[in-house]
Amino acid sequence: MLLKNAKVVNDQFDIVDAEVQIQGENIIKVAPQGTVQDDQVYDLTGCTIIPGFIDQHIHGCAGHDTGDATPEAIEGMSVHLAKHGVTSFCPTTMTLPEDQLSKILANVKHCMEHGVSGAYPQGVNMEGPYIAMSKKGAQNAAYVRNPDPEEFKRLFDGCGGIIKLVDIAAETEGADEFIRQVCPLCAISLAHTAANYEQAKHGFDMGISQVTHMFNAMSGLTHRAPGVVGAVMDDDKVRAELICDGFHISPVVLRIAFKMLGEDRTIVISDSLKAAGCPDGEYELGGQPVFVRNGKALLEDGTIAASTSNLHEEFKNLLAFGIPFRQAVKSATINPARQLKVDHITGSIKEGKLADIVVLDQNNDIQMVIIKGKVVVG
Repeated sequence: MLLKNAKVVNDQFDIVDAEVQIQGENIIKVAPQGTVQDDQVYDLTGCTIIPGFIDQHIHGCAGHDTGDATPEAIEGMSVHLAKHGVTSFCPTTMTLPEDQLSKILANVKHCMEHGVSGAYPQGVNMEGPYIAMSKKGAQNAAYVRNPDPEEFKRLFDGCGGIIKLVDIAAETEGADEFIRQVCPLCAISLAHTAANYEQAKHGFDMGISQVTHMFNAMSGLTHRAPGVVGAVMDDDKVRAELICDGFHISPVVLRIAFKMLGEDRTIVISDSLKAAGCPDGEYELGGQPVFVRNGKALLEDGTIAASTSNLHEEFKNLLAFGIPFRQAVKSATINPARQLKVDHITGSIKEGKLADIVVLDQNNDIQMVIIKGKVVVG
């Protein structure tokens, strides 16, 4: 197929006049307008072609949860996400016992092997259980435990190595040894942590490469105690996940963070739960009841419990908050692709990469979604 007469965000993330040709699952040509012939042509006059969104941190949506550990749950998430421009994602676990985590991982592996109808899983993001009790947030306190490299290796080997990210609190007992043993296997994220600046910086120096939902469930930046937030801003090799629903983080703080971190270190995530795309009401996350009112998810004690947003909604939020278009696109596409080490196959509009593509109209609303060369929306 040929996508023509649109603006294209190219592999350098510049907006150019070009047309994109797709054959099978891949982009085979990005060329000047009017230079390519194809039997199947889509005239996208007035539209912009961008890479598909990659959500590396999502627990659930559309009434489904990663923790359901069923093919139907991953399929349901997959279909819903595709409607919102997400072309791939990392189903994300909560703080749970080892046997439950093992079942969840086995299920995602099954879905990766057999395929899904919409957005495809890149692998699993393990948000728990190796976190600090004092910063557990909406994680279940009954299953919080110190970093355990042997347990992690059992889980990793048992699922065929599909874990792409695992969270730890760097100040907890055993964290250093965990980092040493696990860094060669997958990316490690600093999360749900009471670490101070020095402890966070030590973790980064050892190999932690990102922080989970920056500002949330971590020590903040003050003028005498820089905290985890200060450590991230002070270390150019570390990326930061950011929930951009306008509720988890003030738009003012988001503007500051995006400016400080630059366009290569910001990663937009939904961190959504099964209530995303559903009416207000009572839901569940990691075995705990969650109450959604006016789209805001809270535990019974008022603790924020994930989001009900999606990456397209957050992308539009960022533009409204004053974040440059180029940075907003990179933060939802190539930056997570690089963090997950899949940027050689997806995350940008480039010849040879998978045709994971979103077409936006002049209002940045979704007109078409293409996943691995197949039109799934539009």
